[in-house]
Amino acid sequence: MAKEISGLLKLQVRGGAANPSPPVGPALGSKGVNIMEFCKQFNARTQEKAGKLLPVVITVYSDKSFDFIVKQPPVAVQLLEAAKLKSGSGVPNLEKVGKVSWAQVQTIAEDKMTDLNCFTTASAMEMVAGTARSMGLTVSGSKPSFN
Repeated sequence: MAKEISGLLKLQVRGGAANPSPPVGPALGSKGVNIMEFCKQFNARTQEKAGKLLPVVITVYSDKSFDFIVKQPPVAVQLLEAAKLKSGSGVPNLEKVGKVSWAQVQTIAEDKMTDLNCFTTASAMEMVAGTARSMGLTVSGSKPSFN
């Protein structure tokens, strides 16, 4: 028999660095989840991505047990890393703050493909390029064609 779901939590936590302080502790504590057990499991599962901001979806069941899914880092974070910037532009339509190449866009799109709602690499690249433009980044080079 399937367990009854009592709640879903969506958090963004640094890989390998989950601890009972906010935002993890209060969010899990309000659902009655064992905070330290989550922190141990999360840190063990995300050791290879230490320091990266990772979205995590936690499913809490009525018996206070839980499951969680760790997703890929947000596209905006990956774009900032690729462009070697701290933040995007405040006025992206007027002020461009950096450049990324189509090769970098393709790498990010392939990495994030499981979390996006698209079926082809080309459409994933368009989504990533759109995020780059909305952050004030210029996508340089010629766009690869997929036939």
